[in-house]
Amino acid sequence: MVRQGSCRDATPHTPYSTRRDKRRVKRQREGHIHITVWRERKTLRREMGENTQDGTPGSWFKITIPYGRKYDKTWLMNSIQSHCSVPFTPVDFHYVKNQARFFVQDAGTASALKDVSYKIWDEKNRKISIFVNPSTVPYSVRYKLEPEEMEQLKLTINKRYDVSQQALDLQSLRFDPDLVGHDIDMILNRRNCMAATLQIIEENHPELLSLNLSNNKLYGLDGLSDIIQMVPTVRILNLSKNELNLVWELNKMKGLDLEELWLEGNPLCDTFPDQPTYISAIKDCFPKLLRLHPGPPPWSPLPTSSSLLQDGQELSPPVITDTDTPCLIKPCKESYKGSDALKSLVLQFLQQYYLIYDSGDRRGLLDAYHEEACFSLAIPSSPEDPALSSLCEYFKESRNMKKPKEPSLCVQPLKHTKHNIVGSLCVLPKTQHDLSSFLVDMWFQTEKVLCFSVNGVFKEVEGKSQGSVRAFTRTFIATPASNSSLCIVNDELFVRDATPTETQSAFSNQEPTLTPSSVPTLSQEQQKMVHAFSTQSGMKLEWSQKCLQDNEWNYTRAGQVFTMLKNEGKIPEEAFKQIT
Repeated sequence: MVRQGSCRDATPHTPYSTRRDKRRVKRQREGHIHITVWRERKTLRREMGENTQDGTPGSWFKITIPYGRKYDKTWLMNSIQSHCSVPFTPVDFHYVKNQARFFVQDAGTASALKDVSYKIWDEKNRKISIFVNPSTVPYSVRYKLEPEEMEQLKLTINKRYDVSQQALDLQSLRFDPDLVGHDIDMILNRRNCMAATLQIIEENHPELLSLNLSNNKLYGLDGLSDIIQMVPTVRILNLSKNELNLVWELNKMKGLDLEELWLEGNPLCDTFPDQPTYISAIKDCFPKLLRLHPGPPPWSPLPTSSSLLQDGQELSPPVITDTDTPCLIKPCKESYKGSDALKSLVLQFLQQYYLIYDSGDRRGLLDAYHEEACFSLAIPSSPEDPALSSLCEYFKESRNMKKPKEPSLCVQPLKHTKHNIVGSLCVLPKTQHDLSSFLVDMWFQTEKVLCFSVNGVFKEVEGKSQGSVRAFTRTFIATPASNSSLCIVNDELFVRDATPTETQSAFSNQEPTLTPSSVPTLSQEQQKMVHAFSTQSGMKLEWSQKCLQDNEWNYTRAGQVFTMLKNEGKIPEEAFKQIT
């Protein structure tokens, strides 16, 4: 097929093509004429062997997945393997710009992989294309270590292995005297060297827990990413004093359940603007991480306890713990006696959510919602004349209309996507919620889902209903977020007029939600942080502790929240020390 057009016609062929019986095998540019040649699949498959280096089943082929970098390696390879008609072993999996690339040996395997193209769908319902081309022998095979070199490397690795700790120290491996003495240049940035190292570890130390790769001038982790499949037991990884520049390199290690990570001395540590961003990016790669070396630098003008940074940053454990079976949480009030970590997470989430909700600019809630979240609002009645209702400002968004004339009216009020949701919240009356009135029920939890509801009162602070007190019930379905918070996937809000009793008691008690008896015993480091915060803020110790605890002992964030609330006049006078 010959297609002629302007330079704009050179746009790459869409992966959604309906040509199932043919393949585009050639595309070239001759002046302003673009030629696309289509051939039958069977012909292409037959020519696969003819166009290889020697036409034998042992020939090598390069497999390329455009935009493969954005997919998790484990998911991508498992998906390809499950759709491929023959089992295969990928060689030299790595990334080139946005592409994922690996090699296979054998024309039959290459042909089977070509048939997988466009048969895999990603989470956004886009087809994944796979390109297969004849190739020279891949680097790691061409420069594979000789048997005697492998034996010497094995002896060196065994000498560096600590059996009692199940730990392997490979720091500065290239300069090991035993390797240098046998003229073996072990540069772990080279895929053949890393592949040989991991092969020996897999065969001789499959229960490895701790691996030290510091001082090896690593600038990429393509080769090391194979450790996820080969030695998945590793829990402690030391990558300090290398040359890692981008956090993307750590993304290649996703799937390794690390509990402790060393990054000191890598340029990437200096690329983060603040402490929360630093921790969030690392925990996004390793959700189960408990300790990070070094701890985040003290970006904030508020001093951080120096001892917290000397031996690494202690990170909060995952809030929703791993379990094979769903775990039910009984309905309860906010004094729930179960997991303190879970209770703290939900209460802190609500405090931060309503702090933004009541701030006057609700656009800050965008980050609280999932991209495809859903929101609905309901009021208790739908009078024939909504203008006469005290809840008229909520009526047009309400979904609980009785016997709608059109079925579409049942669906229309539903808000989908986080931008539509926040846009809908922004048009609701401005409010001030009474946090002390909140009653929280956490009624269902699994490894990936948390369901809870909150009841309370608020008053409107603007408009013709200014000063009116409302009661509300709000039900959230949320999932764990990478920043140790929650991500809302479903939000249902019910608003009604407050009863006389509720109106009378509203805003009568502004004490903190958590009482001293519910606060766990503080560690020595936390006590130091409380005293330091009290000194700088001028608040009493109990209020300083409350502020730090509400912000997960994040000193920087607590300082920012304190400054904002103080400027807005929302901190009561009794929170501050009496000056004599």
